[in-house]
Amino acid sequence: MQAEASPAGDSIPQQGLSRRMLRNETLLVLALSLGASGVSALISFIGSVTKPGGLKDQAATMNASAAPGRPWLDLAWQLFGITTALVPVVLVAHFLLREGASLRTLGFDRTRPWPDLGRGAAIAAVIGSTGIAFYLAARGLGFNLTVVPEALPEVWWKYPVLILSAIQNAVLEEVIVVGYLLRRLGRLGWTPTAALLGSSVLRGSYHLYQGIGGFIGNMVMGVVFVYLYRRWGRVGPLVVAHSLLDIGAFVGYALLAGKVGWLPTA
Repeated sequence: MQAEASPAGDSIPQQGLSRRMLRNETLLVLALSLGASGVSALISFIGSVTKPGGLKDQAATMNASAAPGRPWLDLAWQLFGITTALVPVVLVAHFLLREGASLRTLGFDRTRPWPDLGRGAAIAAVIGSTGIAFYLAARGLGFNLTVVPEALPEVWWKYPVLILSAIQNAVLEEVIVVGYLLRRLGRLGWTPTAALLGSSVLRGSYHLYQGIGGFIGNMVMGVVFVYLYRRWGRVGPLVVAHSLLDIGAFVGYALLAGKVGWLPTA
């Protein structure tokens, strides 16, 4: 006898998803997001190390103009890029709903705003200061390209777009690389240590376009973030921390580039 459909015309399957389905789902999510970014970063890194000259003499530019000299078209492209980059997060939310969970299960919600903000600000303060020192040291030793966090024209929407870009990076990375990936790897039978290494290496991989320093620094950051996620059970503080770090990098560079001697520029 066939089960009756719900009033909305759909139903949630009662049996769990097979390991094969979970594995394929995870690979598809990564292939549409940060896994693909990791492959792209590796190709970019190979191009950099095989190019004549040292890594520090080359530049890795982020948040560049998409339509130079045409500010309104440029703005449209910037907003399009930010919006479409978050589609994998929506896909993850869909997959979680299918199994009776949600992004709230990962701690990505507004139920604890002040603890999330406080913890995130504390994380950003610690990682931000050490991260700048590590980047300068890695570049000085020739292990890193010169990172140019922004190269947008001086238009009215420059800083709002930089802030939105920072938040988009934070949501995409922390929801997928920490919350979603750890949940899936756990269900696929990975040990906690293996899952931590997998998440951290993935985070480092899509920063490889910056050089060896970018890979190592972000991999270490990944270890810290996984530890904190397991301790608190929420990606919320990590999203806040990552947003603040990227806002500081993007906006700080826009304000300070060429005005202070310690900040490398291309």
